[in-house]
Amino acid sequence: MYNRELVPAAFKVPSGLDCGSYRLRMLSMDDVDKDYEAVMASRDRIRGLLDPGSAWPDGLTKREDMVDLAWHEREFTIRHSFAYTAMTSDESQCLGCVYIFPSKMPGYDAAAFYWVRAGDNAEQRDAKLGARFRAWLASEWPFKSVAFPGRDIPWTEWKTLKPS
Repeated sequence: MYNRELVPAAFKVPSGLDCGSYRLRMLSMDDVDKDYEAVMASRDRIRGLLDPGSAWPDGLTKREDMVDLAWHEREFTIRHSFAYTAMTSDESQCLGCVYIFPSKMPGYDAAAFYWVRAGDNAEQRDAKLGARFRAWLASEWPFKSVAFPGRDIPWTEWKTLKPS
């Protein structure tokens, strides 16, 4: 089904990243309760973030979220894309997610996305997670150029690029 891994076969995919009060680790279907609660609590904040034409997560059911998480987990294990959850250090709460996908757009070998849970200081937390995620991608991952559609590259510009 997939003919290419996102990273070279010799690359050891990081299991996660310790960020002090929270940790990035592989998102799995076992996270459905905490993930679903965080997504629903943050839906106004994250709507259209991963795809501006989408109303996701409006109407998302817990069952659909479980299917999504299972798919993310499978793609992680086959090295096609990588989704990490940001969990509090005691694993009691999902604080957001980060995603690394292959890019078909010229000049980029990966596209990255992230979101943080709504609430107090969400913009500050978003900036901190974004900075950590970017630094981690630059220092620990084998990508030459990572795109951040909707953040560094306006969606209108991203959508006009021709896939290679």
